[in-house]
Amino acid sequence: MQRIAIDYTPAFEQSAGIGRVVREFTSALAELDDATAYRLFVAGARASHLSPAPAPNFEWRPTAISLRWLIRLWRQAWLPLPVELVTGKVDLFHATDYILPHTLSATRTLLTVHDLSFIRVPETASPRLKAFLDAVFPRSVERADHVLAMSLATKDDLVDLYRTPADKITVLYSGVDQRFRRVEDDRTLQSTRQKYGLANLDYALSVGTVQPRKNYSGVIRALSEARAAGLELHYAIAGSTGWLEEEMRQTIASTGMKDYVHLLGYVEDEDLPALYSAARILLMPSHYEGFGLPVLEAMACGAPVITSKTSSLPEVAGDAAILIEPTNPAEIRDAMLTVETNVTLRERMIQKGYRQVKKFTWRRNASQLLSVYQSLLDG
Repeated sequence: MQRIAIDYTPAFEQSAGIGRVVREFTSALAELDDATAYRLFVAGARASHLSPAPAPNFEWRPTAISLRWLIRLWRQAWLPLPVELVTGKVDLFHATDYILPHTLSATRTLLTVHDLSFIRVPETASPRLKAFLDAVFPRSVERADHVLAMSLATKDDLVDLYRTPADKITVLYSGVDQRFRRVEDDRTLQSTRQKYGLANLDYALSVGTVQPRKNYSGVIRALSEARAAGLELHYAIAGSTGWLEEEMRQTIASTGMKDYVHLLGYVEDEDLPALYSAARILLMPSHYEGFGLPVLEAMACGAPVITSKTSSLPEVAGDAAILIEPTNPAEIRDAMLTVETNVTLRERMIQKGYRQVKKFTWRRNASQLLSVYQSLLDG
């Protein structure tokens, strides 16, 4: 039986973002493949912290040492501690979050790259994270036998910025879990709105960590102008605080939008479908995204989407969204006004969204991932 280790650490550490991606594709793999022995590597965890493995052929391999400390030992102390000390001997190691730890020479390696925002929009990145990735990421890309890119835009960035051979990269799109579908039950919708302070409010929604890359300040300025033009719409942001959020708070104050911007903090996954379903619009005018999963989740729940014409977002949205220039609040304003006043366009966007989201499933993602695994193991 072939043995594959997957770095499950992001799924253990992160509730949203990369953590969700790793949880979802691992669950899909468990449904598709019972012929491979999977070892789920979790740095910074103990066995007592972990729930049952997703299937009989999946086994936890935790270590209390964090992945960052393992990398520090390798880079700074020159101790080439292979990850197999934790996982046991494996045929393939899949690094799921930018960094490929040291492995034995016989182990095939696969690296997932979610985006290159720390290079493309460095001013919006956490300085500490950027410094870390600048130090270890290039070597990880070079060492990996193969690389997964979350979008064609990210693949192009890898080729452009790191001169990674195109044939070393496979584009693997994320999926949308089936729980994301339009919520019609009024009781569920009302209770969720009440829970997050949105009862009886028409609101536009954004989902994602509060950080400059998400361009929430631009949305607030645009909505301020739209409200001045007669659009009675509030703005809800579902996401934990990241870094440099002070700029957004200053924008809220300077535009007089304090009563109309609702910072929801982290939202439980089970509440997201109702929040999407009740939203008038999903706004994702990011400066850069490696994929942009909320675009598809919102479409699955019947929310019209306004997003950026930059990075991966046109790939994800297709022709189902209105694409805007994220640095131009007037475009965001006009798009919101159009969606809210043109009933025919709104319904057309919703129907196109339902069709677009069908192209992205975790089962398809896992099936393609299995093909990559097998290709590496056969190589």
